[in-house]
Amino acid sequence: MATLPGSSVWTGGAAVDEGAFLAACRQVMEAPSRGGGIGTLGEKTLHAALKLCLEPREGCREVLVGRFVADILNEEGVTEIQTSGFGRLREKLAFYLEAYPVRLVYPVAGIKWLVNVGPDGAAAPRRKSPKPEGPWQILPELAAVKEYLGHPGLRLLVPVLEVEEYRLRDGKGRRGYTRWERMPVRLLDQTAVEGPQEAGKLLPPGLLEEFTAKEFQKAGRFSPMQGSLALSAAKALGTVERIGNRGRAYLYRRAE
Repeated sequence: MATLPGSSVWTGGAAVDEGAFLAACRQVMEAPSRGGGIGTLGEKTLHAALKLCLEPREGCREVLVGRFVADILNEEGVTEIQTSGFGRLREKLAFYLEAYPVRLVYPVAGIKWLVNVGPDGAAAPRRKSPKPEGPWQILPELAAVKEYLGHPGLRLLVPVLEVEEYRLRDGKGRRGYTRWERMPVRLLDQTAVEGPQEAGKLLPPGLLEEFTAKEFQKAGRFSPMQGSLALSAAKALGTVERIGNRGRAYLYRRAE
């Protein structure tokens, strides 16, 4: 098992550097192993670029930690980059946080260009998605690991990117398309949460001081299911608390 000096409390860590990110994107996309084209590798481009940007040293990437493989293990602790499905992190977090500080990185698309790809590989002209994303998009995912959200060794980093999202028309998924690959274009912004006291940064913009679950869902442009999960995570983070009812609906407010 890999070892790391120090406690499991996070003591610091770098954010995403814009220049390093763009350089990492170029390096990943120009690598000889990319010769087969978009989506030909098991590891997606966005994940690979973020990993290279956050840790240039090859020996600190894909490190065996117990029975798990960490995206990054270095002097700052463990870094896991996740683009969806936080449920698969539950066992990893339970293990890592016993000995290491952990940073979860979840990229979102502040500007998204949609490119539909037919079965023959032909790509339609790209079009801009009308739904910009922001740091609050991590909330529905965090519901899967909410029992760890108050841990002093856990930090969150949400890079906000411009991306091109390629969707394969295969008759599956939403409207017959499956998301195939997200190609990073540039870094727009990023939100770092150093601990529960900073988790208010993840609340949707325009949220009133008092609100119902439906109003929370609307502010974040969540689906009903996403809204329910996001509100659950916000309560676990301590950023939202229930204060009563408004008619038949529960009423919440931003926590102090």
